[in-house]
Amino acid sequence: MEEKYIKEVKALNAVKTPPLGGREASAISVFAPATVANVVCGFDVLGFAVNEPGDEVVMRLTNKPGITISKITGDNGRLPLDPAKNTVSVSVQHYLNSIGRNEIGLDIELHKKMPIGSGLGSSSASTVAGLFAIKTLLGDDADPARLLPFAMKGEEMACGYGHADNVAPALFGGFVLIRSYEPLDVIRLPHPENLHCAIVFPDVDVPTREARQIIRKNIQMKDAVTQWGNIAGLVSGLFMNDLNLIGRSMKDVLVEPVRSMLIPDFYKMRDMAMEAGAISFGISGSGPSVFAFTEDADTAHRITQKLQQHLTALSIGSNTYVSTINDNGPRVL
Repeated sequence: MEEKYIKEVKALNAVKTPPLGGREASAISVFAPATVANVVCGFDVLGFAVNEPGDEVVMRLTNKPGITISKITGDNGRLPLDPAKNTVSVSVQHYLNSIGRNEIGLDIELHKKMPIGSGLGSSSASTVAGLFAIKTLLGDDADPARLLPFAMKGEEMACGYGHADNVAPALFGGFVLIRSYEPLDVIRLPHPENLHCAIVFPDVDVPTREARQIIRKNIQMKDAVTQWGNIAGLVSGLFMNDLNLIGRSMKDVLVEPVRSMLIPDFYKMRDMAMEAGAISFGISGSGPSVFAFTEDADTAHRITQKLQQHLTALSIGSNTYVSTINDNGPRVL
């Protein structure tokens, strides 16, 4: 499948694998950010990166060919050390296959700095950190966009479908639109500089695979038309720096009505966020995290505080994050 993707990413200059450049290092540590996928109305086609949380991958060259995972922290034992079953190592192996470097030996440490199953792109952050690490470690100065098909392979392993609305913003940074999957066509969108994101992750379990399975397979034409209009309105609002248009466009009539049932007091939290000054409110990815756009950091902090207090009253723990949109993507630590 990765060969098919490489041929298709023409808009990202990913048709042909260029030779490696620079000088190989022996070890590297890379951070990749969390992401908010869907952005309410753009199921599988919209996403953006945030500054925190995120994941860290430490990668070292070894003398023995093949990939090993020597350590995983922060996962409470939930992630496999088997390199054939971990999204980081599987994606890196696909990349090595593509450049003909299977003689390389690698040891990987994965440090989870974000919750698993949060709806914040946990698997994509790890995968992108690993791919950016191996690319940098080997001195591959080609366009990072070539890594996207391999990152999508990690998503396919994680949830059964190789969607790009998490891995693309994690890899490129910023606000991203996946215009098409076949052929793959990914576009970075502008956004207002003062746009802040308030994120609350309730401590409830919403597995991504199950959250995808409950989505309706058939929809009414009137709902599709509403959704198309909202996606177009959101993209237009981003280009025009129109916060009001962004807010009134972020409505979902297809996915949110079903997924919201998995999140305690979702509509109550939405009302609270809007009353506290949010521009918009919705589910991050498959949930259970929720997010709100605001015009400033103070409003974002006020919203996270109010929602966290509400969840505490329901005996539900939570984590909160406030961030601008991260335009940088992965970085070497």
